[in-house]
Amino acid sequence: MSTDVASEERATLSVALGRVAEGDRAALHEVYRRTSSKLFGVCLRIFPEKSDAEDALQDAFVNVWQKAGSFDPARASPITWLVTLTRNRAIDRLRASGKRMTAPIEAAADVADDTPDAEACLIAADDRARIAHCMETLALGDATMIRTAFFEGATYADIADRAAVPLGTVKSRIRRALMKLKVCLA
Repeated sequence: MSTDVASEERATLSVALGRVAEGDRAALHEVYRRTSSKLFGVCLRIFPEKSDAEDALQDAFVNVWQKAGSFDPARASPITWLVTLTRNRAIDRLRASGKRMTAPIEAAADVADDTPDAEACLIAADDRARIAHCMETLALGDATMIRTAFFEGATYADIADRAAVPLGTVKSRIRRALMKLKVCLA
């Protein structure tokens, strides 16, 4: 979403919430129409059962109707305020129901953590630093061709057109530059 569209949406929701605070039911309907799917998603993350999530969403919009006067656009965006209000209302409803969403501790072993560990991060950072150093050893034109081909995904023909040099020259320069990189990285 572009920043202009996002700003316009934010302004529209802010005005609608102001009208809700004045008791405008049509404004509440407008807020509901624009945000209910996102807020329902928030409720579904707290209540896996659809009916419980629907009830929580209804409670949340009753809460919006009652508390719209406390919305301050200088403190938060309207969607942030609505998500917070919905999340808090759903959590209150969950606590009041006494339901606990628990799983056996053994299930935690099956939860994959795809974030790299500290050692992998250090190795990756070292690799990036070595590649950057080796790229700096190349002639500027060759380094630019390597970046264009391998980081931007341009074809050799595209590079030849951009650089206004024959295709064979581009292929040769890139091949020589790759051999230099291989030696540098070895």
